[in-house]
Amino acid sequence: MNFTLKVWRQKNRNIKGKLETYGAEEISSDISFLEMLDQVNENLAARGIEPIAFDHDCREGICGSCSLTLNGIPHGPERGTTVCQLHMRHFKDGETITIEPWRAKPFPVVKDLVVDRNAFDRIIQAGGYISVSTGGAPDGNAIPIAKEKADRAMDAAQCIGCGACAAACPNASAMLFVASKVSHLALLPQGAIERERRARNMVKQMDAEGFGNCTNHFECEAACPKEISVAFIAKLNREYVRAYVK
Repeated sequence: MNFTLKVWRQKNRNIKGKLETYGAEEISSDISFLEMLDQVNENLAARGIEPIAFDHDCREGICGSCSLTLNGIPHGPERGTTVCQLHMRHFKDGETITIEPWRAKPFPVVKDLVVDRNAFDRIIQAGGYISVSTGGAPDGNAIPIAKEKADRAMDAAQCIGCGACAAACPNASAMLFVASKVSHLALLPQGAIERERRARNMVKQMDAEGFGNCTNHFECEAACPKEISVAFIAKLNREYVRAYVK
């Protein structure tokens, strides 16, 4: 398979970037998108051209590092799939693919396709954890949890913090990310103790980072590689109101 790639190249956040065109030739349909970029980079390096910088780590769809926008869609055209798990057979031979970084003000470009997502880390540091003593691992099994709540908590806990929700949202809202983190802890008895403080602090930090508000476009759910439901945003809103009413 052969492709034409229009890749965003930008040396750093202070220099204006632009799209550069490269060819990807004799690409196997069975390799992943990142493996295709590896081949392209090998060819660029052999020609004395600086390779394309892109973020990656586990390449197993669980770390959220592969933050690429393909033809305007975060993580590409396949629902519930990260870029590292997206195979080239999902594209047409001869297709032109535009590759860009996340487009959100709180995610400034570091270089080429790499963005700084420390804003999400700071939101987690503001309250996305349990600081009270919950005992050892065996103690977790001693606390009865209704199956419905346990299932919902696990659904929310699937969030890998990739940032696709904010990149897809026209308002660059991080509500789905924050909602998943607040919800999965608030639904469990170990996390319920700090639920009010957690909701207040994480929403406050989200606003301070410059993320926009949710206006129910639902693009976040569509782009989420773990298909986390926007219903958790409603849960976040209830937790936030509860924090101030209580």
